[in-house]
Amino acid sequence: MSESLQLTRAQRDDLRTIAAMIVPASDEYKVPGADDAAIQADMLATLGRDTKMVTAALDHLARLAGGPLAELDASKRNAAAQEFRKKGGAAAATLVRVVLQCYYRDDRVLRSLGLELRAPFPKGYVLPDGDWSLLDPVKARGGTLRRAP
Repeated sequence: MSESLQLTRAQRDDLRTIAAMIVPASDEYKVPGADDAAIQADMLATLGRDTKMVTAALDHLARLAGGPLAELDASKRNAAAQEFRKKGGAAAATLVRVVLQCYYRDDRVLRSLGLELRAPFPKGYVLPDGDWSLLDPVKARGGTLRRAP
């Protein structure tokens, strides 16, 4: 059985609800929210190794909400989400990463950003040069890893 099928109905509803709070739909940019059916299907299909942390995050969120987040009114939902943001830890970070990675690989979102609908490699994407001096402290530390023989 696929790991993504381990989410209960309530957890899937809460995932959709929190995803919409993280990335709401935008009429201005003509993009769906992260609660869009196709984006949600991608999340559930690709959870894989993140299933355990996402499940823990959703359970923590439901505890803070006093029940399923999806069943709360907007003000109570926002209060639970704010508390979750402060105390969710690594599980919350994993949940947010999963939502964002699935959202930003949706063709409609990529199109709205003016990106070509293709894999990033082998062509890659050109990034503007940044301030390389920010890496100076890292370079100054020297090698901390054991060198290969």
